[in-house]
Amino acid sequence: MIEGVKIKKLKVIPDERGRLMKILRRDDEMFEGFGQAYMTTAYPGVVKGWHYHKKQYDNMAVINGTMKIVLCDGRKDSPTYREVNVFFAGEHNPILVHIPPYVYHGFKCVSQEETIVVNTLTETYEYEEPDQFRVHPHDNDLPCDWGRKDG
Repeated sequence: MIEGVKIKKLKVIPDERGRLMKILRRDDEMFEGFGQAYMTTAYPGVVKGWHYHKKQYDNMAVINGTMKIVLCDGRKDSPTYREVNVFFAGEHNPILVHIPPYVYHGFKCVSQEETIVVNTLTETYEYEEPDQFRVHPHDNDLPCDWGRKDG
């Protein structure tokens, strides 16, 4: 596992009214602070990524559908430099993925329907100087293949 990345198994509590799933609590080991929360989606087969942050931690949870979440350690002084982690998160594997600064991350919708992600960040998005650095999803030197692995 990439140094600093943490996974929290999320508990889904169903009853006759619906479901409840707590995603991130202030007393969680991975809680670093609160900046903002947002929701994003991806349509089937769409890749969103790559990007990384210099200050911000991400806490990503897939609440509908399934995402292939891929991380690559971009920290040259890290013992896990260039290591890749792949997580299939969503309804069948409800997890929270805690992503530290300088770890490249992206995701691909691998379900048949639009997938919904909730991301809780430790920093507020600064429109004038965003802490977001992008890399092309396919044309880059990161050791990741977004293709499906059959076999």
